Amino acid sequence: HVQLVESGGGLVQPGGSLRLSCAASTDTSVINCMAWFRQLPGKTREAIASIYLGDAGTFYADSMKGQFKISQDNVEDTTIYLRIDTLKLEDTAVYYCAARRGWSDGFDYWGQGTQVTVS
Repeated sequence: HVQLVESGGGLVQPGGSLRLSCAASTDTSVINCMAWFRQLPGKTREAIASIYLGDAGTFYADSMKGQFKISQDNVEDTTIYLRIDTLKLEDTAVYYCAARRGWSDGFDYWGQGTQVTVS
């Protein structure tokens, strides 16, 4: 059973930057895609970006292009990052990491989330 652990959240001033990390462990060979989502207070969870393991192909939700960058150090890594630039008050949210098995339509595994507060 894949486990995901996010880190790197915290309190940041408007205009600042942050890099979140997500490390997957246990049976990671079944994963072919990892992604970042966020949930703003009182809102539903929304997708930010995804990255395909093995070729590092990335996909961004239209509204997230430019401010967010998803990455990994090596294409086979099961640790991914999310850099967030020019943080605004409205970026305050819980940021979640997710992973998908190769045969799944949706994301099968979720981290516990890391809080990012812009203030």
